[in-house]
Amino acid sequence: MALASLLAREAGGAGVSRLAPKARRVIFLTQSGGPSQLELFDHKPGLRKWAGTELPESVRQGQRLTTMTANQKQLILPGITRFFQHGRSGAAISEWLPHLGRVADDVCFIKSMTTDQINHAPAMTKFLTGHQLAGRPSMGAWLSYGLGSVNQNLPDYLVLISKMLRPSDQPLYDHYWGSGFLPSRHQGVKLRNSKDPVLYLRDPDGLPRELRRGMLDGLGELNQMRFESAGDPEILTRIRQYEMAFRMQASVPELTDLSDEPDSTFELYGPDSRRPGSYAANCVLARRLAERGVRFIQLFHPDWDHHSRLPSWCTARCRDTDQPSAALVKDLKQRGMLDDTLVIWGGEFGRGVAGQGQWNSPEAGRDHHPRCFTLWMAGGGVKPGITYGATDDFSYNVVENPVHVRDLHATALHLLGVDHERLTYRAQGLDFRLTGVEEARVVRDVLL
Repeated sequence: MALASLLAREAGGAGVSRLAPKARRVIFLTQSGGPSQLELFDHKPGLRKWAGTELPESVRQGQRLTTMTANQKQLILPGITRFFQHGRSGAAISEWLPHLGRVADDVCFIKSMTTDQINHAPAMTKFLTGHQLAGRPSMGAWLSYGLGSVNQNLPDYLVLISKMLRPSDQPLYDHYWGSGFLPSRHQGVKLRNSKDPVLYLRDPDGLPRELRRGMLDGLGELNQMRFESAGDPEILTRIRQYEMAFRMQASVPELTDLSDEPDSTFELYGPDSRRPGSYAANCVLARRLAERGVRFIQLFHPDWDHHSRLPSWCTARCRDTDQPSAALVKDLKQRGMLDDTLVIWGGEFGRGVAGQGQWNSPEAGRDHHPRCFTLWMAGGGVKPGITYGATDDFSYNVVENPVHVRDLHATALHLLGVDHERLTYRAQGLDFRLTGVEEARVVRDVLL
């Protein structure tokens, strides 16, 4: 009976086509707001001769603009950072990301990412769910459904949101990690950066553990009776979630207590890793979750939306994320976990080459740009130390090996041993899948 239970949990979604997996888990470092590829990854020194001139229509080709820049001239702002080559691969990386440069030979840079959406909410929704409208399952929910669980004391899908030192006006909507029409047990569970990481998990004072166990047993019997009469699958989800919450009462406090980490961990991830809720501390938690078998771990770091003051705001976000992101790659590698952990770093789109506001002022920024942006991956069957794809001289259009968001999804699923065309769920009379009905390809050139 125990073996049958374990096999059922491992089987995941019924009828899912399984391939030979390279990765067992995903850590998705989601940079919300659209990091500027021009300042960080896509070196275009030739833009200096175009500084202050209007973007040629032959380059723009009718690209839609947001209302923030539609009525101003598209005057070119060259990248404001220096770039250096790193490692044996010679990857060109911005001076604002020195720690990433030290792991360049472990990373695959995709410079030809592209999407269809130009505003944050639809673009991030598409980036994470495959569709621009809310209501579809997120990538983590699809993997929870398709692959099942390897840890019965924690959810398959956990979400960590950075606690910023200054308030961020950029909303992070629950549907970014929602289950959509999948059973709700597959949705992401958000760990809060506070005394109670999960709301309503802790028992009231004075309630003995054995009494809580008895209450859950009785509640489970009542819910089972209700399921047998009503047949609603969400009742079974409710039973499972009560049991998961009971187990999490012991597993979550142990997970979030970093007192057992040596000083070398905090030195590796940087001084901010000692601040609960910081991006750096969440990277440490991500590694701990990976060690405990959590299938999909997603970090959200907001405030990359730099319409103004690009030199100061973008550097601040780089300081938040550069050392801990690189440290996570190093940490996983030295523990022998990078080979079967797929790490993804990126945002929902990039930034345009035209300066927003006065192009040559320290107050200048960049508007949203969906046609090209950069994303990096490491581990989990991805070729290390390569750069894939290319953009034109203006970092405006992809000219070599375009990778659409749905191609990213297909590739990630492939690395986890799932055929994206066979991972489906019937809802409202249709067979839905993460990659939708448009053509999506596995980007085999970046795979080992």
